[in-house]
Amino acid sequence: MNGVAQQPAAMSWSDYAAQRLAGVGYRSGVARQAVLDLLGRQGCALSAFEIEAELDRSQRRVARASIYRVLEELEQLKLVGRVEVGQGIARFEPLHPGGDHHHHHFVCNRCGELVPFSDDELEKAIDRVALRLDFDVSDHDITLRGSCRACQAS
Repeated sequence: MNGVAQQPAAMSWSDYAAQRLAGVGYRSGVARQAVLDLLGRQGCALSAFEIEAELDRSQRRVARASIYRVLEELEQLKLVGRVEVGQGIARFEPLHPGGDHHHHHFVCNRCGELVPFSDDELEKAIDRVALRLDFDVSDHDITLRGSCRACQAS
C-alpha cells in the first residue's frame, strides 16, 4: 500500500478529509468546511479562483487566502492533487484513497481547458512498464498537453 489511510466506504470524501485534518490538529471552521463540501462534489479539478466564484454563487463567501490555506493543507495530506494548467494557474481535485475516481487530464496550452479521461489500456501499459522495470508504482498522474478543438479551429 502507499501509506495513505483508506477512506471508509460509507464516508464521503469531504467527511474523510475533515477527519484527517482534525486528526493532525487542524481546527474545523466554516471556510474549511465550505471548501471541503465543494471539492467533495467535484468530478475534476478547480482553480482557487473557480472555488471562490462557486462559493460566492452559493452564498458561502470564503476569502481567497482561506481557500489557498485549505488547499495547501489538503495537498500536504495528499487529499487533493494539483494539476498545473499553465500561465501560473493550478487546479485542485480530491484524491480518493484506494484510487476511486482515478483519471488523467488533457490540458489546452492556449485556453487552459482541462478535460479528464480514463483509459484502461493506458493503466495496463503503466503496469507492464512497472513490471518490466521491477518498480512498485504507488501513484501516478498523467497530463497530456496540446490544443483543444476550439483552439485548433481558431
